[in-house]
Amino acid sequence: MKEKILQYVEKNARINIAELAAMVGASEAEVMNALEELEQDHIICGYHAMINWDKAGLDKVTALIEVRVTPQRGMGFDKVAQHIYNYPEVKSVYLISGGFDFMVIVEGKTLKEAATFVSDKLSTIESVLSTKSNFILKKYKDYGTIMAGGTKDERIKMSL
Repeated sequence: MKEKILQYVEKNARINIAELAAMVGASEAEVMNALEELEQDHIICGYHAMINWDKAGLDKVTALIEVRVTPQRGMGFDKVAQHIYNYPEVKSVYLISGGFDFMVIVEGKTLKEAATFVSDKLSTIESVLSTKSNFILKKYKDYGTIMAGGTKDERIKMSL
């Protein structure tokens, strides 16, 4: 039951409890108890709204920053990650494979603000060896949600 609850809540965090109970085949009380337990166990870590900032008319720049670091002795990458994710500009930090160690997602009001974060804060951390910044130009789909208006299907319908 918990797995089904997680699948539905991940897609729609505002789902009605009665509707969710019907979908997973449980009582509302069972679903409420399961949700509470999932939250206490930090399996559900939060609830977030997907906002299309372009349509809201508010300027926001998102940068994907690849970071190469020297891990700290006895702590690996965890201490460096903690240092990075404590900045308010940082929205996400991921340990990744490949040529870099972390993917850091940063938001700012302007390109300059995001770039200043990299040059003044991120690159000055002792363990940081190098960074590579990529800026999101347009979001088409974000966390499973289509952000941009769909394009019209121009193909000719055929029947046999």
